[in-house]
Amino acid sequence: MARYIFVTGGVVSSLGKGLSSASLAYLLQSRGFKVRIRKLDPYLNVDPGTMSPFQHGEVFVTNDGAETDLDLGHYERFSGISAKKSDNITTGKIYSDVLKKERQGKYLGKTVQVIPHITNRIKEFIKFDVKSEDFIICEIGGTVGDIESLPFLEAIRQFSNELGRKNTLFIHLTLVPYMKASDEIKTKPTQHSVKELRSIGIQPDIIICRSERSIPLDQRKKISLFCNVSINDVIETVDVKTIYEAPISFNKEKLDERVLKFFKIKSKKGVNLKPWKKITNLVLKTKKNINIAVIGKYVNLKDAYKSLDEALTHGGIDNKLKVNLLRIESDFLKPKDVKNKLKNVSGILIPGGFGKRGTEGKISAINYARKNKIPFLGICFGMQMAVIEFARNKLNIKQATSSEFSSSKASVVGLMSEWIKDGKLIKGTDKDLGGTMRLGSFEARLLKNSLISKIYKSTKIDERHRHRYEVNINFKESFEKKGMIFSGLSPDKKLPEIIELKNHPWFIGVQFHPEFKSRPLAPHPLFSSFIKAAKSNSDNNK
Repeated sequence: MARYIFVTGGVVSSLGKGLSSASLAYLLQSRGFKVRIRKLDPYLNVDPGTMSPFQHGEVFVTNDGAETDLDLGHYERFSGISAKKSDNITTGKIYSDVLKKERQGKYLGKTVQVIPHITNRIKEFIKFDVKSEDFIICEIGGTVGDIESLPFLEAIRQFSNELGRKNTLFIHLTLVPYMKASDEIKTKPTQHSVKELRSIGIQPDIIICRSERSIPLDQRKKISLFCNVSINDVIETVDVKTIYEAPISFNKEKLDERVLKFFKIKSKKGVNLKPWKKITNLVLKTKKNINIAVIGKYVNLKDAYKSLDEALTHGGIDNKLKVNLLRIESDFLKPKDVKNKLKNVSGILIPGGFGKRGTEGKISAINYARKNKIPFLGICFGMQMAVIEFARNKLNIKQATSSEFSSSKASVVGLMSEWIKDGKLIKGTDKDLGGTMRLGSFEARLLKNSLISKIYKSTKIDERHRHRYEVNINFKESFEKKGMIFSGLSPDKKLPEIIELKNHPWFIGVQFHPEFKSRPLAPHPLFSSFIKAAKSNSDNNK
């Protein structure tokens, strides 16, 4: 029987509930248990697919094609568990499901209410698709006290009563601020946060206290006293220099031991922290470094390219060096400034994106990378921009563009009309933006002896996609005559998946998002190879 761990947050948002949940998942896994992690988001959007990165940050995509919260990326990277559609739900999806059933007459004319209908649907999500897992960790988005979170908190309160307190554990993550002026650690915000939680009917079993410095024993005792929690269950998490320290830090504070003690379960084996210690040591102590330019529309927003930033770090770890990211706003990158802005970089990356804004800056950077033999990686939209640049400057199609931007006979990139998913024909549309993209894991066939096949050490791969526009396959022959190889195609050979250049040390564009599958303990081969090429370029220019 699965045990359920609910993780809530208080005082302020963005405290690290996702990272805490992911770290706990790893520790429990390391002790021999099977774990699943889920996220309940309180916003009314059905999913984050149509939300601006400025509002939400990165949209993380699962293998089975769900557009989810970026915290699921943390879950995957730390636990190694591939998330599913059934691991993320929103208030919007909950209400949508309930209202659909109401329209279908499934409630037999009853008045549909938050309690019990909405809370029952939440409880169904929590326990859905649970098979042989020992622990289900459920993170509740938002902050205790938010109106939006109340149905979720009420649902987990009910769930705990129904399943039994011995089978459910509540962890509450709070901020314990340090007041520099008085040189004091303040516990009152935590007290109020727990009071709010208890007023709903939830008594936390473990309190994780986030702080920028260690919390003195007296303050921990105060939290224990006022929050009705054992002193041993007041866990501090001091700000770490790298997120890869988190599992080490939580184990040191005995978080995993306290969880097992609560459930009266003995550990199956000892925790293995050697991989995290090795990574942490390398990240913090390595003096070797290279500069990588990331050119996009949202580069100043920390969470917009979260998985990408992490994947580049993983590539650095695999090459035993630190990756310095030079974030460049494509909107303000003028052709005349490209040489000066990129003169000190060893590699150039154009990430995924949508819309015409900033495209000319990206195209200029790609032109610079191609002509100057600088390692280049284009991801999704970045690959499409590379194709447009090549069409304009090598095929002499001066008006080459994407149909996403304008109607043109020179659209070398266009809206996909159809694609195959799980043996079914899917048709694209430009009318309804939500849920109409090519989403999830798709197979690609790689050209033998191509650079990409050597990187993957295979001629068949599966990678995650998120796009509705695709390079026009009809231009394939023209491109290849000029030296751009279509080295990866869909199994039916209709959709270009990967391009590379013949006479370039390392120039690759991919239609998919390899960053979603990169993990610190298992760096993605494409990023490892890209960073290796960038290092070689750096060494050659010294």
